[in-house]
Amino acid sequence: MFKDVDNLNFPELERAVLEFWDKHDTFHKLREQNAGNRPYSFIDGPITANNARGIGVHHAWGRTYKDIFQRYKAMKGFDQRYQNGFDCQGLWVEVEVEKDLGLNSKKDILEFGMDNFSRKCRERVDTSARSIIETSRRLGQWMDWEGSYYTYSDTNIEYIWHFLKTCHEKGWLYKGHRVMPWCARCGTSLSQHELTDSYDEMTHRAVYLKLPIQERPGEYIMVWTTTPWTLTSNVALAVHPDLYYTKVKQGDEILYISQGVVDRLEGDYEVLDAVKGEELVGLSYDGPFDDLPAQQGVEHRILSWDVVGEEEGTGVVHVAPGCGAEDYELGHEHGLPAIAPLDENGIYVDGFGAFSFQNVFEVAPMVFESLEEKGYLYKLEDYTHRYPRCWRCKEELVFRLVDEWFIGCDEIRPEMIEAARSVRWIPDHAGKRMEDWLNNMGDWCISRKRYWGLPMPFYETEDGELHLVGSREELRKLAVDPEVVDDLPELHRPWIDDVEIRTPEGKLAKRIPDVGDCWLDAGIVPFSTLKYLDQEDKGYWERWFPAEFITEMREQIRLWF
Repeated sequence: MFKDVDNLNFPELERAVLEFWDKHDTFHKLREQNAGNRPYSFIDGPITANNARGIGVHHAWGRTYKDIFQRYKAMKGFDQRYQNGFDCQGLWVEVEVEKDLGLNSKKDILEFGMDNFSRKCRERVDTSARSIIETSRRLGQWMDWEGSYYTYSDTNIEYIWHFLKTCHEKGWLYKGHRVMPWCARCGTSLSQHELTDSYDEMTHRAVYLKLPIQERPGEYIMVWTTTPWTLTSNVALAVHPDLYYTKVKQGDEILYISQGVVDRLEGDYEVLDAVKGEELVGLSYDGPFDDLPAQQGVEHRILSWDVVGEEEGTGVVHVAPGCGAEDYELGHEHGLPAIAPLDENGIYVDGFGAFSFQNVFEVAPMVFESLEEKGYLYKLEDYTHRYPRCWRCKEELVFRLVDEWFIGCDEIRPEMIEAARSVRWIPDHAGKRMEDWLNNMGDWCISRKRYWGLPMPFYETEDGELHLVGSREELRKLAVDPEVVDDLPELHRPWIDDVEIRTPEGKLAKRIPDVGDCWLDAGIVPFSTLKYLDQEDKGYWERWFPAEFITEMREQIRLWF
């Protein structure tokens, strides 16, 4: 029934088909044939142009879906845009360019020259985009490759400026002083959505320590932590008010430890009593590093906190508001000082004695030695747990107190949920996943302390007044020297950093050097690619918005969608 096809050369056959399409201009004839018919609007979620080798199998899978749906609609006679897109900015591009150039820090980048670095980032994107186009053509995908959008374009950037200015006018934009997940190698904070899949099983050296209770000579409270570097910034301890804490005698010392984990003590001990956590609340204790200049004036006390558990450690939580997000919130509630020990490179700042100017990942032995000298070290153990890495360079993260810019989500959360419910999700559970994300996500941290990315249009005066620029035209009108704006090769750092403005009130203002989260770049494309702000071609927006179909991997539920 079937002829032998053993000798069929599939690559040769595919190339023959491509040659036939090129020779007869098949794709463009199809577009002309359907032009003006009922529109079918598809928006391409931008592939990251960051690999000169082209695309991976997972990209080919998704692009095949996109091609199949558009071909089917074309055969049904629908007019389509066929616009491909490229994600072009952000940490993922920067890290790969650093590898290409043999750089490994922000200091290295500045020595190389920010202008040279930005050009190299653009070169990598352009080279990768050409390779992706070629590979996609070999897959037989039909797209308007020449009309592809690039998120690094000035047009895309201006649309985000407009969006951010609108957020500011609605009161959703704010600068927050809080503890953020921080990559010391990349020198920037990360956002909640970048951490979701970044946790790995790791083994760290955890420490049990005993700290003297000041009101009770000879009595100690047991503490445990997997991040010994944060002990330099301890300001409080926390117990659960309703948990029972066992009072034991070991040698000449009285120790308090949560009743459910007494077996974690080593050696012989005598149980004397059990007290509820609320009885320990308010007591003062000697901090593990009271001798450091940064600790002077800190009064260490035990707090009540109903999230404390005894699944791990001692049932007593070490609180360092300058080194942990939950700690910071608790500290804010109780008016505790937030001691921030690290600079952007993960190096201890001045004021921390022998720890000053040391790398955060190298101080654990120094911490243990100091605790032992003071008589506070109880024991050490290897502890395996899930801990976050940087999603791009894979280095372990720390948590650092820093100023960042956020979009508040509470006011718009109900509208986002309502919009998501209007979508037909395939499969259905993807819609439930989306709603779960919207219900539980925090405010969006949109700023990054890097180089190749959206230049934030935030201009601050010396007295702290904030002014947002919504377009290049507006930037030129407000610029101290409009010619500097005219001469900008592109709206990127370092060139845009030279532009100073005068606010409508006449105050001199300089741009905040931060760049934007790369998901702003992708998030704006349903507007920037459909000419939402184009007053001369409003019909284009009205014809093509909203999209009737998009298809992406499930990660985009929290990222792009």
